[in-house]
Amino acid sequence: MTMFDVAVVGGGPVGMLLAAELGLQGVRPLVLERHPAPPGESKAGTLHARTAQSLDRRGLLEAVGRTTYGSVSFHFSGMFGLDLGAVTEGGPSIVGSPQAWAEQVFARRAAALGAEIRRGQEVTGLVQHDDHVVLTVNGREVAARYVVGADGARSAVRKAAGIPFTGTGARVAALMGDVRLLDPYGVPPGYTRTPRGWIIVWLNPAGHSRITTYDFRAPHADREAPVTLEELQAAAEHITGRPVPMAGPRGLSRYGDAALQAETYRAGRVLLAGDAAHVHFPWGGQGLNTGLEDAFNLGWKLAAEVRGTAPGGLLDSYHAERHPVAARVLWNVRAQTALADPDPAVDPLRELFAELMRFDEVNEYLSGMISAVDTTYDVGVPGAGRMAPDLELKTADGDVLHLAETLHGGRALLLDLAGRDDLAETAARWGSRVDVLRARADHEADALLVRPDGYVAWTSAARGHSLEAALERWFGACDEE
Repeated sequence: MTMFDVAVVGGGPVGMLLAAELGLQGVRPLVLERHPAPPGESKAGTLHARTAQSLDRRGLLEAVGRTTYGSVSFHFSGMFGLDLGAVTEGGPSIVGSPQAWAEQVFARRAAALGAEIRRGQEVTGLVQHDDHVVLTVNGREVAARYVVGADGARSAVRKAAGIPFTGTGARVAALMGDVRLLDPYGVPPGYTRTPRGWIIVWLNPAGHSRITTYDFRAPHADREAPVTLEELQAAAEHITGRPVPMAGPRGLSRYGDAALQAETYRAGRVLLAGDAAHVHFPWGGQGLNTGLEDAFNLGWKLAAEVRGTAPGGLLDSYHAERHPVAARVLWNVRAQTALADPDPAVDPLRELFAELMRFDEVNEYLSGMISAVDTTYDVGVPGAGRMAPDLELKTADGDVLHLAETLHGGRALLLDLAGRDDLAETAARWGSRVDVLRARADHEADALLVRPDGYVAWTSAARGHSLEAALERWFGACDEE
């Protein structure tokens, strides 16, 4: 058998972005996707600020969709009152990007960087060995040194690897689909809560409108049963209490509010990302974003492991950093579902919560959580662990550029802002993996060590923490050794 370095199972947005990130690091992955062609349907269409920042640091932001800056009204449990622009510090506040389009952008990027993409390939088994993994794909065997399951909530990889998927079961029955509303102005647009549930309508009077219903009476009796137009119409009419005639159904689907997470994101040579690692109700559109950030975190670490340059524990830091992030998403989504209960007894709680959202501190807290700009990793250095700001940099040659531009190649960066020869000389010993850039910028630190995923691994403002120790922790032994 041909031995691949990495097999990525699942060719959705997360799998394709991970393949692109691996390719950027010089690793040519194999992508195995069970669908023979891209489905073309988009269940998600919102990329939040942290994802936008990460994409900007790869030069992909303009390609994925329509970017909005400044004030953006958003909701928490269907209560609009958040301003996402309050926490983005001048960067993108939100990006409108249909999931299917983003997937194709990432797929083209991955292919251009050397990924081999095979469609119509279904993984049905997995066996781990000491130095590789053997997958059963369409009845044949495929070997890889590492396997990443990015194959969705029902992940075959996760199940075959024996990784528990635990949490809380569903109690809400949700339906979604695109239909032609025969009385488009007879249905309230936007988010509507009634004593019988929720209906969400993205209205298009001249074409297909997207309809979503949340029925809190009971979960779906059969989660796998196909959805009919009559079922969606009946749910809409039950919730609104009025006729909702519709026709021309497309992309009908059902789901629930189960909140489940893999107990570990790594089992030997098998790793999980995206919905294979965490699933939840879609309040705030956080699921796809969380998965894409998984890919940014994992890509450079797994590539270093494949190349043999990773220090001990680097690959395990993927679980250590990303598992708490998804757990926090599941927590806030459960809270939103509890607030969304259609029982009128919940009304006073929603009214109180809506008042609290008017306070700047509460607004910023919730906006930072939904947009994930409050994500901070424990890197062992005070003042580090957050996404490096997109500083305007002025070089000695008179050039002006932004920090995001310097990360397009996926390499780590020592940013020297004070002409620190000692720090530059230290970082130069890791020159095969770390770039050094001297520039001027408005920042309180003399220097920052920025990881390939854009997060600060070290800052000169942290007294008693050496740059050399940080370089060894994240990038292993220097080139001289």
